[in-house]
Amino acid sequence: MKNNRKFFNLKNNFLLLTFVVISVSLLVTDFLISDKISTITYENLQTEAIEIATITASTPAVIDNLAGQGDPQDLQRFANRISAISGVRFVVVMDMNRKRMSHPDASKIGTYYENNDANEAFLGNPQTSIDSGSLGESLRAFAPVYTAQGKQVGVVLVGIMLDEVTSAVTQSRGSVVFGSICGLVIGILGAVFLARQIKKYTFGMEPFAIAKMLEERNAILESIREGAFAIDQEEKITMINKAAMRVLNNAELKGDLIGKNVEDFIPNTRMQNVLKTGKAELDQEQNLNGLTILTSRIPVYVNNEIVGVVATFRDKSEMQKLAEKLMDVKIYAEELRSQTHEFMNKLHVVVGMIHLGNYDQVKDYVAQIAHTYQVEVGAVVRAIKDPVLAGFLLGKLSLAREAGVKMKLTEDSFVPDLFEADIVHDLITIIGNLVTNALESLEKTAVKELFVKILHEDDRLFIEVRDTGRGMDQKQIKFIYENGYSTKGENRGIGLYITKRSLAHLQGTIYVLSELGQGTTFYVSLPYRSKERFFD
Repeated sequence: MKNNRKFFNLKNNFLLLTFVVISVSLLVTDFLISDKISTITYENLQTEAIEIATITASTPAVIDNLAGQGDPQDLQRFANRISAISGVRFVVVMDMNRKRMSHPDASKIGTYYENNDANEAFLGNPQTSIDSGSLGESLRAFAPVYTAQGKQVGVVLVGIMLDEVTSAVTQSRGSVVFGSICGLVIGILGAVFLARQIKKYTFGMEPFAIAKMLEERNAILESIREGAFAIDQEEKITMINKAAMRVLNNAELKGDLIGKNVEDFIPNTRMQNVLKTGKAELDQEQNLNGLTILTSRIPVYVNNEIVGVVATFRDKSEMQKLAEKLMDVKIYAEELRSQTHEFMNKLHVVVGMIHLGNYDQVKDYVAQIAHTYQVEVGAVVRAIKDPVLAGFLLGKLSLAREAGVKMKLTEDSFVPDLFEADIVHDLITIIGNLVTNALESLEKTAVKELFVKILHEDDRLFIEVRDTGRGMDQKQIKFIYENGYSTKGENRGIGLYITKRSLAHLQGTIYVLSELGQGTTFYVSLPYRSKERFFD
């Protein structure tokens, strides 16, 4: 396969194609015009013979001799001279009795011309024929000879041998063949030059390598999740992948984009600005008919010249979902860390008692821990039937103990097993962010208490998170759900924003009551179908 590819490279393909095309053209040309060339050549020789015969018949030397006024020897010499000058094979002069008055063969002078091909000429009409005579087969032209008074006194015969006619036809065809061969050589040289120029422009790559690279590029573009499209120097779209089309279709921007001006299709794009300035624009928000995307626009350079711009983008809501998942992972990690830390603290106490030999106290301490853990776990498991949510709350209880906060799940809390298990992620996000905010608000307060109530009634879930923290004033409450707003410093303020988004996804609501120094209470309500209710 590799050897075949090496042979059928660009240069060889051009040479082979040029050779085949010109060779076929040569054969077709020869086939189509050979007969035409033969006919034209024959007609030209026929016309030439008629003209020579007519001119000869008009000369005084011929007319006078046939009228009986000249020397027959002069007529023979004159005829031979005309034959030599014109290049014809023979010139024969005959009187009206068909007697030869001149002939290349002197022995034929005075003999009778018996062929019938001269009949029309003796009747006064020029004519041509192909016939055999004493000198062989020839093309013959006959012209009548007239005196000044208009009386016909004889006929002039001019002959061209047929082998000379054939030679002339062959020579004409040879010129065509020679021209075709010259064209073939020039075509091959041109093909070599063109192949070298094309390989120069394609960086020495063969067509199959370019095709393979294009297929791989398209496969890579279609496999990435980010939308990507590019424009050229004329601001026309040259490439777009399926991910980009999906996002644009969601924004009601549909149609065939390739070759269109980018600004006509996306009026608020800034790709043309990047094309002019050469400065990349990274992670910019852009609105597409109500759909917000995060996009990066990067100039493309070739030989230090900007040849286009590539834009990559994703739906902002997808990025926000990813951020929410990362936030959940962070929450889980914090809970595991707190449980590990709490366990290690208790383990250190046990190890210390053993070293001191207080075995009875070790026994009582372990029993107390086990009892507390069983009571806590039992209370949570009895109230929260979903194991994922129950495990999450146990982690939060452990985290609160580590922070010195008295956290309690109220006794009347109850959450039946969830029918739609896919919303557990949103529930964990909502409860986790509310509890985390409450724990942070209790860091510098004297009374550190946190109460969580979760109730299920009439296919709705009611969540209440109340703390004794520092609270908020009405001005702060107004902005707490905005992305990036926080009273705790920079790079914060995403938790309640994500909580609000999760509730919007679940068609739930949230309400807050808070006063400075009096703590904060969040009330959440959202649809919740239990398995028991669904299968009733």
